Parts: sequence; structure tokens; C-alpha cells
Amino acid sequence: MFKKKKAKHSPELEEFNAEEAIKGKSSYFTDQAFKDKLGKYAKKLGIKISYYSLLLFYAFKSPATSKKDKLTIAGALGYLILPVDAIPDFIPVAGLTDDASVILYAVYRVISSIDDEVKERADQKMKKLFGVHYLAKTEDIDSKLNPTT
Repeated sequence: MFKKKKAKHSPELEEFNAEEAIKGKSSYFTDQAFKDKLGKYAKKLGIKISYYSLLLFYAFKSPATSKKDKLTIAGALGYLILPVDAIPDFIPVAGLTDDASVILYAVYRVISSIDDEVKERADQKMKKLFGVHYLAKTEDIDSKLNPTT
């Protein structure tokens, strides 16, 4: 009945390269910084948030992800990686709550960019991080990502 209008973007956004935009802008927003942060806080973040963080990371790397989604992901992962945030990470329980909220919001905003390849890459990394503790939770996590199940 109603046709969905395709969003019109300014010429600057059409030509925008998210990966190029963050290069050299911050020494914190690197693959290694993300891996270090996740390695340090994965157990505290928990299985679900760690997995969702990895989904965002691999979706950002995917050429199939739209520029708009890459901007959302860059913001969320940047917030996770940067040492300064609303609630410092060293504060027990509350310290990572704001990070988790940002990651959850971003996943649901970019869910259409999370394809099977992205899930597989995140799954492999989670197996390395959590081992058998992760394997028991995979069905529950993936069922929440698929709106049809």
C-alpha cells in the first residue's frame, strides 16, 4: 500500500568511508584495542554482550555493511574501547553497564547487517574466549537475533 521512501543522503555521506574516517583519529580505535578490551573484560561483560560486541566488530569489517550501519557500529565500539565513558569500567557491576547498553542498542539498530558469515566469525572467536561455557548458550543467543524464531 505504502512505498517506503529510500533515504536521501547528502553527497558527503554517499562518499563517506567509515573505516577511513577513523584511521589516524584515535590510537584507541584499532583492531588490537578492541581485542585487548574484549580479552580483558569478556568474562565481566558476559557471554551475550561479548558475542554481540564481536558481531558488531565483524559486521563493521564486512564490505556488505552499509555506511550508515558502520557509523552506528563505530560509535558503539568506540564507546566500548575508549577509556573514558559515562561510568568508568573499574566500578563493579555498574562500570560495564553503560557499555553493554550501547552495544545492545547498536546490535538492534544494525541487525540487518549481521549475516551468517558475521555470526560464524563471532562464533569462532567466542569459542576461543569462553570454550564450553559459550557452547551451552549459543542457541539462546542466536534465537534472540532472529525475529522469526
